[in-house]
This record gives sequence, structure tokens and C-alpha cells, in this order.
Amino acid sequence: MSLDWRPTCAIELLHFRARMLAEIRQFFADRSVLEVETPLLSHSIGTDPHLEFFTTEYLSPGTVCMPQARQERARRSPGTVCMPQDCREQARQALFLQTSPEFAMKRLLAAGSGSIYQIGKAFRNGESGRFHNPEFTMLEWYRVGFTLPQLMDEIADLIGGLFSGQSLQETQRVSYQDVFASFTGLDPLVFAYQDYCAYVRGCGLSEAVDLCGHDHALWLDFLFSHKVQPHLGENALCLVYGYPACQSSLARINEHNALTADRVELFINGVELGNGYYELVDAEEQGRRFDKELSIRHQQRLPVSVKDKHLIAALESGLPECSGVAIGLDRLLMLLSGSASIDDVLSFPIHRA
Repeated sequence: MSLDWRPTCAIELLHFRARMLAEIRQFFADRSVLEVETPLLSHSIGTDPHLEFFTTEYLSPGTVCMPQARQERARRSPGTVCMPQDCREQARQALFLQTSPEFAMKRLLAAGSGSIYQIGKAFRNGESGRFHNPEFTMLEWYRVGFTLPQLMDEIADLIGGLFSGQSLQETQRVSYQDVFASFTGLDPLVFAYQDYCAYVRGCGLSEAVDLCGHDHALWLDFLFSHKVQPHLGENALCLVYGYPACQSSLARINEHNALTADRVELFINGVELGNGYYELVDAEEQGRRFDKELSIRHQQRLPVSVKDKHLIAALESGLPECSGVAIGLDRLLMLLSGSASIDDVLSFPIHRA
């Protein structure tokens, strides 16, 4: 039997996607937000321990042997002629497929681009399922001069416009602390290990004790995904803001409450759609956070990540006050079209790519 060459989505969904993308572009054109493109391949990658990435190898053309390498070959094998394949070894460079265009877009912001957006591909290894494909389409935008509440207003405007005619209810806004406490009875801002353990044992999720250990952030991810997220945004956009500070890799710490970060996540019918921040502009603080994540990756024996020094240099030069958000467009299209799986809105998901 021959392999199935056909797309997994209906042809009508190709047209639906095209209309959605056109509406998004018109939304930003009406607000004079500039569309940009940034590289998918980069010499560095995000340090987040929860993200797996793809690597590849670049062979630069016309590279000549370094003198030290030529001398070493001559020492080992006198009279040996340096061949092209020997030179090629000097040209190999590891590159990364980007998990998000964030870092490159912030470099454009620091260079004076003004407010910008991008629609493009992103890649995350080890992710495949009903809501995941390792290659996916992301919308990311940054608004210069916007606070997080202003960005939340714009998110609601965009999503509301895309769902016009589908009776989406009024946008819900709730703090992480309030929504977490309402469904678990626990305080997410203060790590009470014994209380967390007692709770999961009482609700049949005792595997969390060994899985999460004494890592507060892991506990929050586990409990939020199992006990909170499924209830968020019933036929409505739900914006959850004020995430615990331990989950603030790229967001500012709130100036009024150091236990929280200026971060927001988007949910509709229990499906996570996006993640936004009032962006951190402090280069030293960002460097410290990257180093901490690199240390965690080393401790957990995860693939080696490369800190983006270009981003740190851009922050040192001066990133303007801004807020930004990234939204997964394939998931959004799932919800807009009433599709059951991400495969239903992709032309060729990973198993048929």
C-alpha cells in the first residue's frame, strides 16, 4: 500500500486559514504595526529548561584551513596535501531552529523599529499530539510604550474580532493567585511543600510528589495544567495575569508585588493559546536568569543551550518600554473552526510531512 500523500486538513480549512491571516494582517495595518521577518536559523537558542529544540549544522563555503590545523596535519602525516574535505571540517557550525522569534524581534525593537509583529514558523522538539506539532505557526507582536493591561486590551480586540459572529462571551480577566486558589485551595505565591503534597495525595495525583520534588515552578505547572487550566475560558477568552515570580524568565517582576511577574496567558475552552509579558529591559538581570536556566539544564542533563549574547547586547543598548505576546495560530484556527485536533488544520503534520 502506498503512503497517503494527501493533506490531513480539508481544502476548506486552507481557505479558512488564509482568511484568518488576512484579518490579522489588516488588524495590525489599521494600527500601523510593522510586519517583520527574522531568521529561523540562529547561532543561539532560548535557555528555558522546559523547551526542547532542534539543531542542525551549517557548512560555510570557501573556508580555508586554519594555519594551526594545517600544521597539525603536516606534523601527523608529513607530505600530506590538505584536501577540501579537511577544510570543510573547519567550517562546521551548529545552528538552532528557533522556538520563538522573540530574541531577534527584541533586537529590532532596540534598533528603533517601533511596534512590530511577525507571522512565521517556530519549532519545538518532542511535541506532538492533539494540540502540538513540532513545526507550528506563531503570531508574535510587540507594542512600544504599552503596559501589560494595554496589551491585554489589544489581545481581547484581536481575538474578539476573529471570533465575531461566533457568540464568544465577554473576555474574562483573573489573577493567577485568585484562579489557582479557587480551584485548589492553595496559595501559588508561597511554596508550602507539605500542603502541596497533601493536596495531590487527596485528589489522586500523588505522582506529583516524586515528579516535582521541591521545585516550586514544577509544582505550579503540574497543578495548573491538571486542576485549573481545564476550567478556563468556557466559550470566552480568559486572560490570566500576575504569574508567580518563579515563572518569569522574560517578564518583569511586578513593582507592587515582588512575588508576581507581569505576565499573561490566554485560554479559550481550556486550551492555552498564548503567553505575553511586560518585557524585561534590564540586561544584567536577563543575563542572570539565562545563567540560572543554563545551570538547571546542566543539572538535569538536558541538551546544551547557547545564551543569546546578541540579545543581551541589544538590552544593554536599550530596549524601549514595551509589552509583547506570542499566540499559536494553529490552535487558534482549531478553535475558530471547531476542529478536534491540530492535524485537522495543518496541511501536512509531522507524520505526513
